[in-house]
Amino acid sequence: MFNESDAPQPPKVLTTPLEIAANLRQLLDSQDPLIITFHERSQRFQSYVVHADKDKDILALDEMIPRDGEKFIENGEPFRVEGFHDGVRIAWECNTALTITEIDGHRCYRGPLPSEMTYHQRRSAFRAALKLSQLVEVIFDGTHLKGSGALRGKLLDISATGCKLRFEGNIEERLQLGQVYERFKAGNPLGLADVMVELRHLHFEERINTTFAGVRFHNLTGQSQRKIESFVYQLQREARRFDKDDY
Repeated sequence: MFNESDAPQPPKVLTTPLEIAANLRQLLDSQDPLIITFHERSQRFQSYVVHADKDKDILALDEMIPRDGEKFIENGEPFRVEGFHDGVRIAWECNTALTITEIDGHRCYRGPLPSEMTYHQRRSAFRAALKLSQLVEVIFDGTHLKGSGALRGKLLDISATGCKLRFEGNIEERLQLGQVYERFKAGNPLGLADVMVELRHLHFEERINTTFAGVRFHNLTGQSQRKIESFVYQLQREARRFDKDDY
């Protein structure tokens, strides 16, 4: 599932309540989105950690998006939770029935803290940022894109394994975390066409009316991989030259 360049360190399995609660607090404080998948089901759902209490052994997850995943919670079906915080993959299994309740008037699902958690530092690839004057045009499309018409945005940064994108306005309703979109394009000088990407992060910043998305390249061809690596290397060289010019 992961190649060596994505996994500079092997996954760790955390088993102490202190470690588990600390990582849940990071997900909570940063409002990092979670991807929930139920066993035997292909649909993915989004949620957030809204409460984590080590002493009382309580974990609460936010109401799922889309909401119809709640019926699986009511059925007591086990599920997997996966989140990312600063390049670290944090995942756990939920095999205990959760209580549907409310915290501060907001619907949530409450249960015990996970008994173990997978902690995987994955980001080893150099991530190159583009200058504002050089942002590459991107087109984001695919059969799973909701609404009509492709999304047009800008490429903000890129590594050998993924990239960060910017779109004007709020497009959160058109996208689904964890979904693979098969028609991602990036203009010159990168020049990618119909590359598959998996949506790993999505955040609308209301203050500047902009949506930021993080995607991971999926099943790249050799040609596309070489284009990306060449582009990242070029940006890396420019960044080094720029740093030298500062002295």
